[in-house]
Amino acid sequence: MIPDYQALMLPVLRFAKDRPIQAKEVIQGLADEIGLTAEEREQLLPSGRHRMFDNRVHWAKTYLKQAGLLSYPRRGFLVATEAGQKVLSQRIDRIDVTFLKGFEAFRAFLERRRADQDDLALAPEPIAASAATPDETLRLAHAQINSALGAELLERVRNASSEFFEHVIIALLSAMGYGGVSPSATQVLGRTGDDGVDGVVNQDALGVDRIYVQAKRYGRRNSISAGDIRDFFGALNLKKAHKGIFFTTSSFSPSAMQTASGLSVRIVLIDGEQLSNLMIQYGVGCRTEETLHLKKIDDDFFEDI
Repeated sequence: MIPDYQALMLPVLRFAKDRPIQAKEVIQGLADEIGLTAEEREQLLPSGRHRMFDNRVHWAKTYLKQAGLLSYPRRGFLVATEAGQKVLSQRIDRIDVTFLKGFEAFRAFLERRRADQDDLALAPEPIAASAATPDETLRLAHAQINSALGAELLERVRNASSEFFEHVIIALLSAMGYGGVSPSATQVLGRTGDDGVDGVVNQDALGVDRIYVQAKRYGRRNSISAGDIRDFFGALNLKKAHKGIFFTTSSFSPSAMQTASGLSVRIVLIDGEQLSNLMIQYGVGCRTEETLHLKKIDDDFFEDI
């Protein structure tokens, strides 16, 4: 019998205890350790595209990573962090979602909310048997998958170079339908020496109206201050600009948001969570893996029966 993904959390962490190890090596080793049959190893999800056991290992390592017990040192590899090593030293019998809730990083992951989604999407917790209808379960699963994807996207952007962050912002603005990023913006974004403005995008195809951009790649705990907003406001005044966008991979302090709302220039604030949401919405740094069509009865078709 294939274990559920929570039952796989502790074994996955143990496999990554001593050295960075490839995910495919963990999958193979766990399958051997558990004694899965050939049929169980090849059993597919209902979609018919992915192996069930591989998928459950993936979710086990994803949740461990969100709790800070695992890290991905390079593509396709995982290793236990210092916190993960400490957990293993406790000789516990099981790691599950309840256990992971003891870690601040994991609680923050579970508490993420999307302001533009309905109540069904407000709980990216693991889905278990409940009174939810099948279509509710499907929507909850979609929210859970996007929450994990958003966290992964944001971490990758934070760990990338400043030049790559530049590429992300340019790709996102282009995908959102702006009239194009000017060549000078490509040269300036993410660099110093342009009066405190990191870039400029055309709001229309002809470049009649321009929006100036500031982008700061900060860690999760470093928020943007009111002083940062005032500095950007001063840079916009030098450009005689009327609007700007401030991107960050972290968050904005309450004083920063208050300062921005009281300025004579329109400054849109995009924090890390909004940035990752926009990347998912516009397909930047991610791709559609599978499309599920949810259908219902067409009452009009049967109206004349």
